[in-house]
Amino acid sequence: MSSNHKLLDLVAAHQDTARFQDLLWEGSFGDYLELLTADPQISRNAFQRLYDLVESYGTTSYSEYKKTILRYHFFDDPFDNTDAVFGVDIHLMKLVRILRAAALGFGPERRVLLLHGPVGSAKSTIARLFKKGLEQYSRTDAGRLYSYSWVTDQGLLPCPMHEDPLHLVPDEAAPAVLEAINARSPRYPVRQHGELCPVCRHMYRETMREVGGDFLKLQERIRVHRVVLSEKDRVGIGTFQPKDEKNQDSTELTGDINYRKIAEYGSDSDPRAFNFDGEFNVANRGLIEFIEVLKLDVAFLYDLLGASQEHRVKPKKFAQTAIDEVILGHTNEPEYRKLQSNEYMEALRDRTLKVDVPYITRPSQEARIYRKDFSSRTVAAHIAPHTIEMAALWAVLTRLEDPSNAKLTLLQKAHLYDGRAVSGFTEDHVKELRKAASREGMEGISPRFVQDKLSNALVRDPDLSCLNPFMVLNELESGLKNHSLVSSEEERERFRALLTTVKEEYEDIVKTEVQKAIASDDSALSRLCGNYIDSMRAYLLKERVKDPFTGAYQEPDERLMRAVEEKIDIPDSRKEDFRRELMNYIGALAIDGKTFDFRMNERLHRALELKLFEDSKDSIKLTALVSQNVDPDTQARIDVVKQRLIDHYGYCDVCARDVMRYVASIFARGDAKKAR
Repeated sequence: MSSNHKLLDLVAAHQDTARFQDLLWEGSFGDYLELLTADPQISRNAFQRLYDLVESYGTTSYSEYKKTILRYHFFDDPFDNTDAVFGVDIHLMKLVRILRAAALGFGPERRVLLLHGPVGSAKSTIARLFKKGLEQYSRTDAGRLYSYSWVTDQGLLPCPMHEDPLHLVPDEAAPAVLEAINARSPRYPVRQHGELCPVCRHMYRETMREVGGDFLKLQERIRVHRVVLSEKDRVGIGTFQPKDEKNQDSTELTGDINYRKIAEYGSDSDPRAFNFDGEFNVANRGLIEFIEVLKLDVAFLYDLLGASQEHRVKPKKFAQTAIDEVILGHTNEPEYRKLQSNEYMEALRDRTLKVDVPYITRPSQEARIYRKDFSSRTVAAHIAPHTIEMAALWAVLTRLEDPSNAKLTLLQKAHLYDGRAVSGFTEDHVKELRKAASREGMEGISPRFVQDKLSNALVRDPDLSCLNPFMVLNELESGLKNHSLVSSEEERERFRALLTTVKEEYEDIVKTEVQKAIASDDSALSRLCGNYIDSMRAYLLKERVKDPFTGAYQEPDERLMRAVEEKIDIPDSRKEDFRRELMNYIGALAIDGKTFDFRMNERLHRALELKLFEDSKDSIKLTALVSQNVDPDTQARIDVVKQRLIDHYGYCDVCARDVMRYVASIFARGDAKKAR
């Protein structure tokens, strides 16, 4: 029993009764007008509320290809981090601009917002974020909104469409009331967005008759309450998706007659005998999502015309009813092409604002999608370095168009898009590449396919302790055989060839890491750098170098200098220019009272590492890793290198050993070729 009490105490500790009561606030119509006078934004329309929601989480500004881009933190999913959207900031900026223009009443509020892109490009995720955000926002003071109920002999009769109580203000008094509210100069001037729904219009008329036209007495029959938007409770958020045509009915959007209440109210034209529970009715004051909107029957698409342009829907047997909601649809490219070719749907095309949501074309951003699902918190096995990055790189390569510049490879193009430097190309070149490839991101492999294959690779072996890139790349290759969206064998072969490109890129990466691990002895690098600098200074000043051991003076070590410089492709004709540039840099540091360190010059640092690796690999006998018999001295040195891979590059004991063996086999093959 004491254990149960402890659990109850835990529950009680997490309760916020004051907050709960605040969400259940009730008051009179006069109380609501006081709230509205103090905070006019509680009467915002749906677009204004959605835009303020997105803006409330702030932005981060960054520059890409000489263009300033805003990253809206809302799309990082500040709620539970399950629906973050990466890599399409430019397209999200365009979407938010549309929301801002709609919030200011510039026209987009009378359009259907259509998210358009290939399968798996985060269209549904964006819609889900908006819905989730509106739910949370309506629970905050900044996002609160209110509706009302009628006091009847049978109890409270809530407005079925959760309308703003401001609709109850009589037409003759509305201008004066709105002028008084707007005297505070709110961000958005307060207006009556729409009018009473059929039920409230009936109740208003009947109640006014009962009170003799006295509005002050009528408002005593009204109770205002706070509204919390919720998709599950069907309040302010609606979702509609295509179904079998035989089972589809437009009443799913606009409501239907409640036959049980006809006997109570005497007529099917009495609005109280009608269920205003269609998705358009439910979504009033918030957002309605149309899943794969263009797959809907044409009759349903017609309903969108009035709903978008006039903000009205037509329930059966009733006049057009005002709505205030964001209409958000999403569709893929084949369905959109069908809409474009359908001459009978010109009216809908004219009322549609298309926002492209393409696939990500930056490998580092694509990798964020997979890290979110496959992290150390969710996966028991260790994931070797570069495993997720190589899968992401392959996915991006399938989406890119071959560069028109013959000097640029597809892999280099992906590196440029990712912000990495490629010799001979600038940001201006990247902008030109983007403009020349208008279809990039609209085709290729979807993130879902890669996620599925990562999952397969993780569960294929129950005893798996470490997942490496080759396991995933092999899984991707085998999955291509039965990929339902790969339309031709030619395309399948192209994707396989790109897997080979990725394997070669991985080979270069791990060779570099192993080389750095072998050559990461700072004292040895400092000694090598010192010898190089001494010889370089003597060469440029036409002096000789003093041997620290014998004390004798000798010529600068030209062989050492060229061995270092050749590692970074400095030709013999440019060696003197390189040495003078480096000498001038060292001299400038000395004038400022600073001491040169080889880490300050990335090219020199890399050259020294490669030279030290070349000098060390024979003594370490890296190729001995492919042999079963290793002497204790060599094994000790190999263990040091392995520990460096673990400490500095994120390898585990298993993948560090595997990657060293793999790199050893590469050098073994290279040595064998040289021997031939």
